[in-house]
Amino acid sequence: MIRAARETHEVVNQVPFLEDVDLFAADLPLREAMTRHGAEWALELAQAAGQDAGKVETFEQGRLANTYPPRLRTHDERGHRIDQVEFHPAYHHLMALNMKHGAHCLGWTAGREGAHVARGAVFYLLTQPEAGVSCPMSMTHAVVPSLRNDPALAAEWEPRLGSREYDPSFRPAGEKAGVTFGMAMTEKQGGSDVRANSTRAEPLGAEGEYLLSGHKWFCSAPMCDGFLTLAQAPGGLTCFLVPRWCPDGSQNRFFVQRLKEKIGNRANASSEIEYDRTWARRVGEEGRGVPTIIDMVHSTRIDVALGAAGIMRQATWRALYHCTHRSAFGKRLIEQPLMRNVLADLALECEAATALAFRVAAAQDASQRGDEGERRLGRLATAVAKYWIAKRCPHVVFEALECHGGNGYVEEGILSRLYREAPLGSIWEGSGNVQCLDVLRAMQREPDTVEALFAELGQASGADSRFDAALAGLRQALADPAQAQARARRTVEGLALALQASLLLRHAPGPVGEAFCASRLGEGWRELGTLPGDAPLDQLIARADPSAR
Repeated sequence: MIRAARETHEVVNQVPFLEDVDLFAADLPLREAMTRHGAEWALELAQAAGQDAGKVETFEQGRLANTYPPRLRTHDERGHRIDQVEFHPAYHHLMALNMKHGAHCLGWTAGREGAHVARGAVFYLLTQPEAGVSCPMSMTHAVVPSLRNDPALAAEWEPRLGSREYDPSFRPAGEKAGVTFGMAMTEKQGGSDVRANSTRAEPLGAEGEYLLSGHKWFCSAPMCDGFLTLAQAPGGLTCFLVPRWCPDGSQNRFFVQRLKEKIGNRANASSEIEYDRTWARRVGEEGRGVPTIIDMVHSTRIDVALGAAGIMRQATWRALYHCTHRSAFGKRLIEQPLMRNVLADLALECEAATALAFRVAAAQDASQRGDEGERRLGRLATAVAKYWIAKRCPHVVFEALECHGGNGYVEEGILSRLYREAPLGSIWEGSGNVQCLDVLRAMQREPDTVEALFAELGQASGADSRFDAALAGLRQALADPAQAQARARRTVEGLALALQASLLLRHAPGPVGEAFCASRLGEGWRELGTLPGDAPLDQLIARADPSAR
């Protein structure tokens, strides 16, 4: 009997499966940014995080955490309300990995110059295999300055927040090895307009204690141990700390109504919650809710920039790897002139995003040490960076996906997951319009922030005629307040590009800054992959991945 062969063809020209890789060692712009901003002491810490982040196992845990998303258990088998979120073990693995490297606390616990930059590097690297844990890591880190409005609360919670141990057990915070924090601000009727919140806060007899009643439309990471939230107290909109457990050891009245079905960020639980006479502790003064919680928001916006830059970096690195090993039309893709232009442009976009994200992290670090000029710069530059890097992230991931062809559009690879994740940064912690309006508000209320920004930009004056022309155009545009809101996006985009150009002109090799100015500040910006013919393609690619040849 003649049997038909089961294989009809030989599988060739396929990209090798990735082995463990050191994501830190392969990222020259990251290492340069850390050294530039006072975090050279943390290079080994970041390398350890980059090695763990780049393990095949870590990427596999990210895949599993998305394949098996969290589930809500509202009641136990006897009918008691428990409001617990169950996660796949892969999610717990990733949470433990992040906390092991201090993604949630290093900025506050390191106690030295460059601490926020060092922590930013860890966060940026660990975002790349899976961004679903970045939300609780960011909020746990960001809650510290807001808690410091109440020294007693800070003294109680900061030691817990600084623990490197991940403890997913559902029990009072004082009994746990480590804790995480979340935030719940958004309501149905207001969205970003938190002053429209209707949740009520009723004072109790004890100083600073209240009962909250109301609904929150978005509460990410509802499994956390505590949350900052906003509610209307007798004195106006106020910030509160809501723990999952009350001081007497009973479970707080924190009801998870449902988990959100989201486009991406599937490994992370986002929820709607109900407060029904829920015990809370006031943070800061009554009526000062927004100024109290804004420190937390400011820090999480920096993390949006860092996280988006990390996602861009991973997508670009994957594109470089694919094109190094895949051939078409008689050559490897990376040898094709047009593809080489695309890859170099992706690398340039990533380097610019990394430079800007770590510049705002450095401003946060310096402002924590009392540098008023850096505080003013960070007040404006953080919103600019959050807006622009988050906006660029989907474009970069899409282009990297296209480099893979059809293989980029299937679920077996990571690109589909990165693509779903990419738009989130533009929405989380305020949409693009909210960021632009925040920039205008800062300019109007704190004119010194504008001068701080232009002092930063001015350090690159004379380095490139196109940059000088862009800088002059920005000054002229800001001098005319007419139609300021209608053209706010154009203004913020101009500020972001000028900041990126200034950083690259000063700190990257000369051809890199020149290529950025020529492609982004010249005659109208086009799609990625349209660098000028004399652009240093080889140098840009080598800076993004020395192994790409």
